[in-house]
Amino acid sequence: MKILKMTTGVALVSLFAAAALAHGGATGIVKERMDGMSAMKDSMKILTPMMQGKATYNAQTVRSEAKKIGRHAGESMTKLFPEGSDGKPSEAKSEIWQDWGSFAELASQLETYSEGLVLAADNGLMMSGSGQGSGMMAGASMMGAGMMGDSPNQAQLSEMPADGVFMMLSQTCSACHTQFRSE
Repeated sequence: MKILKMTTGVALVSLFAAAALAHGGATGIVKERMDGMSAMKDSMKILTPMMQGKATYNAQTVRSEAKKIGRHAGESMTKLFPEGSDGKPSEAKSEIWQDWGSFAELASQLETYSEGLVLAADNGLMMSGSGQGSGMMAGASMMGAGMMGDSPNQAQLSEMPADGVFMMLSQTCSACHTQFRSE
């Protein structure tokens, strides 16, 4: 029994140490934004297999995880990037403050798409044929409009299949990371 308690204690200490190392000793606002990014990453890990048809689709889970992402997007995200908060352990590139308009726009898009995913959750997946409304063709045409520079509005997003909205959301994450995050 004593060995079991010691082993459990060592495992817990190791777990906490790994979590601390993951954020490289970050404190203050840098840690706060890293925690927010981790929360969004956790939501993406739950949503991605569903959107790929590798896990059972659950509209309530989609709504819940999309709301979590939305809580860390838009102004909630940009306020966590005050000028001068780059440098180690931050993974933020200085380009954020050099091109604040683009960064803020991506944060806003992330908020729009997370809200859109909440609205589209009951529409199901495009490829499953479970989408409501005009079905796959309407979703495809709206996705095309969004990708050509004209972002779809909430009404359009609410009519799309959830995986189409999720694709826009994940592309926004990727664009932001490519431009503004050092690996």
